[in-house]
Amino acid sequence: MSLTFGVATFIAVRWSKMNMGEQLSTARGGGLRMGMEDVHDPAALAQLRSRLETARVARGINQTELARAARLGRTTVSRALSSGAPGPSADTVGALGRALRLDVSVLLGLLDTAYGRGSAATVDTGALGSPIHMWDPHDLEVHFAVEAPTLGSGPSGSKDRSWQGRAGTLPAYVRRPHDEHLATVVEAADEGHSGMAVLVGSSSTGKTRACWEAVQPLAALGWRLWHPFDPTRADAALADLHRVEQRTVVWLNDAQQYLGGESGEQIAAAVHRLLTDVSRSPVLVLGTLWPEYQNDYMALPRPGSPDPHPQARALLAGRLITMPDRFDHIALNKARVLAVTGDRQLAHALQHTDNGRLTQFLAGAPELLRRYGTADPPVRALLEVAMDARRLGAGLHLPVGFLEQAVDDYLSNDEYDDLADNWLDQAFADVTSPVHGRLAPLRRVRPRPARRLTAMEDAPSHSYRLADYLEQHGRRNRARLCPPESFWQAARDHLAPESLISLAEAARIRHRFYWAERLAQQAADSGNADAIAQLAEIRRANGAWQEADQLLQQAADAGSTIALIRLARIRQKAGLSEEAEVLAQRAADAGDTRGLGQLAEIHEVYGNRKKAEELAIRSAAAGDTGPLVRLAEMRELAGATHGAERLGQLAAKAGDTTALVRLAAIRETGGPAARNEAQRLYQRAGRVGNASALARLAAERETSGRREEAEQLARRAAHAGQSYALVRLAEMREVAGAHEEAEKLAQQAIEAGHRFALIRIAAIREAAGDLKGAERLYIQAAATGNPTAVARLAEVKVAAGEPEEAEELARKAAESGNPSAAARLADLREAAGDQEGAEELARLAADAGDASAFTRLAEMRELTGNPEGAVLLARQAAQRGSTTALVRMAEMREAAGDLEGAEGLARLAADTGDTHAMARVAVMREIAGDRRQADQLARIAADAGNPSALTRLAELRKGQNVD
Repeated sequence: MSLTFGVATFIAVRWSKMNMGEQLSTARGGGLRMGMEDVHDPAALAQLRSRLETARVARGINQTELARAARLGRTTVSRALSSGAPGPSADTVGALGRALRLDVSVLLGLLDTAYGRGSAATVDTGALGSPIHMWDPHDLEVHFAVEAPTLGSGPSGSKDRSWQGRAGTLPAYVRRPHDEHLATVVEAADEGHSGMAVLVGSSSTGKTRACWEAVQPLAALGWRLWHPFDPTRADAALADLHRVEQRTVVWLNDAQQYLGGESGEQIAAAVHRLLTDVSRSPVLVLGTLWPEYQNDYMALPRPGSPDPHPQARALLAGRLITMPDRFDHIALNKARVLAVTGDRQLAHALQHTDNGRLTQFLAGAPELLRRYGTADPPVRALLEVAMDARRLGAGLHLPVGFLEQAVDDYLSNDEYDDLADNWLDQAFADVTSPVHGRLAPLRRVRPRPARRLTAMEDAPSHSYRLADYLEQHGRRNRARLCPPESFWQAARDHLAPESLISLAEAARIRHRFYWAERLAQQAADSGNADAIAQLAEIRRANGAWQEADQLLQQAADAGSTIALIRLARIRQKAGLSEEAEVLAQRAADAGDTRGLGQLAEIHEVYGNRKKAEELAIRSAAAGDTGPLVRLAEMRELAGATHGAERLGQLAAKAGDTTALVRLAAIRETGGPAARNEAQRLYQRAGRVGNASALARLAAERETSGRREEAEQLARRAAHAGQSYALVRLAEMREVAGAHEEAEKLAQQAIEAGHRFALIRIAAIREAAGDLKGAERLYIQAAATGNPTAVARLAEVKVAAGEPEEAEELARKAAESGNPSAAARLADLREAAGDQEGAEELARLAADAGDASAFTRLAEMRELTGNPEGAVLLARQAAQRGSTTALVRMAEMREAAGDLEGAEGLARLAADTGDTHAMARVAVMREIAGDRRQADQLARIAADAGNPSALTRLAELRKGQNVD
């Protein structure tokens, strides 16, 4: 709901509208209080009190503490919450609502409804979200932190352990370099420029807390925050992103819940439209991601392979901020200062961890892992069911019926025989018992009543959510395992269609075709259109072409845009272009323009340019300019420059200047006339604010000596998100000898978000032999927390003949969690022939989190004829969790014809869980004639989600049969 003016004004207006005949009295600290006015709607008053009481309990405070926080009398609070007392006044409701961080407008609406004053509406202006100051950070999924135990006196005077602070208290916040980067995005939003930032880091590294702290300046300025959540995150985002208004923070915590799945591309496109819609500016989009999801979304597809995430990749490009998984020495020192000045939670964390992982400890991660590692078999089995469900794609909330049924095959025969009669109740009691505060391995959740239920879901009060840190632990440590039969059967019997679709795909990848079909069929039977489309693909893979087409048609009729697009492709390949277009247009009308774009490219390839252009224009009209951009590029490369430029202009009119920039880049490779044309296109794109075009124009002006224009253009580009323009300008000034100007521009680039600006200027000075000047700049860059600067500074020390200082610098950096300097020095030592020193530094880098130094050293030794030394280093890397060196050594030996040696190394990597290495060994065994071993290894890899070996074996055997 929305507040259109300040809370105090809102309450005053509400109060002024009360009937003058109401009886009023004064209570100490309570202001004006309602008398015995008749209650017109007791249910509304009961709901008001229920919301207040529920919030009080959730925040873990008693009525006395609430009275203190609301600055009310204890009696006033007691009467406000008591069902037997008269209704509270508007002043009292407002004070309690603010203290409990509830939406006061909603509470006052209930009060009005209870006493029949006005409509039941709560002054809803239609704006999404609520003012930021009304949100509780825990409702936005900031982790509850470990509470610090302290010694207190018990009733008898003896010392016993009690918990300092109330439940839900957050520790003081320690700002780190990523916070500064995030702050620049927030400040730009405050200045009127829409922006987006996504923090990328492992579980419990503080991503969500960082976002919460970043938006606090906006809270004081009246910004709202909207968290798309109900009925599902993706559904809420897809339905309402177009309604986001100015000065709103869109909260996409766990962004994979929005960008993954079938609607992910549509959501990414909708967010992009929001960010580029000047009429709704400024808005701020904040999100968080785990690294594995970032890798999925940003990976470029292989040539000829489908591209599952083009919109997400374009949206995230330049908007990702990496979160370190531990505090560096600067942040640790800040935390120590806060601990000394009274923050018991930080003090407690500092006492119990020496590796800089404070946020993980505060979120209870060590205790969660201990509980899992020492759990009795039934408890461990329940957790492993939940881990497998989440890593294979099931929803966040797992029904109790699913957990109960799935757990059977996770217990051995002996473990099952030893179970007590009430073993399941005991296991649930144990697994839901908190480790600290409200953090538990499995937490019972109660979805809101408004959440849509399906016949496949249990009642809302009987679902559980796995702790994030255990979920990530399961993804890492159970990646090679395929769930047993009871898991798949329980999923079929209890999970919602959306989960079944994901699990069916997971089963298919693992060659569990029986379960893939049954799960897809179950989801399809519920009427889920996308499930029907998935079932069609399974039928098609099994050779049932006619049935597959019928299912696709059924899915399309039920509203599946996936089915419409697949049918369009099939019709187009069959030469039925008109039918294909009708189907693609239906998908576009439903909000999915991918079909039109694909048809446009097919027509272009076959020479039907008019039809291709028509389809691309229709796609742009539906909100997707990508086909126009791609057609423009295709025509430019084919030499049809006029047609290409016309399409680029059409895309620009639709708000996308990407095509003009790409056409200009292609023309730059031509002669003088073409380069002039390129400048003209850059100017056209720059006039409407394209950052890349502005950056190119800035470089051109600098080259031609028009420095003032160059700087203006570079600043415009940086303001539009292309801070590299300032870096490039700084580099050009540095080469020209204008060192002071270069440094100023580099500093501006850093302020605009480009962390490597000073490093690039320093590198130019280093190459020119100015080691002192380079060292000074590297020191400045290192002071901003840039790990690369430390590595380059160490190199300068070596070049200056100060190897001891370089090594000391690398050691200190590694101790604070920055391995880059040690890794680089290891390379230099190896090249200089100091293998012992190189190994020592490589171990230092690996212990600080970077095992890549072992890989590089291993390659160098392999190439210089020291294969034994190479393998030794590769093994050390594998012991630290990185199989890259072993795989690289295997590739090098395979290329050299040493198949036996290659297989041995690949097998070592496979033994540590590397499924790609396992697949490689399977193929090697097949080539060597050992089919039994090849089959076994290929199936193990498939169980871990990598079916490539089975596919390759099938191809090899098919080829042998043909011969």
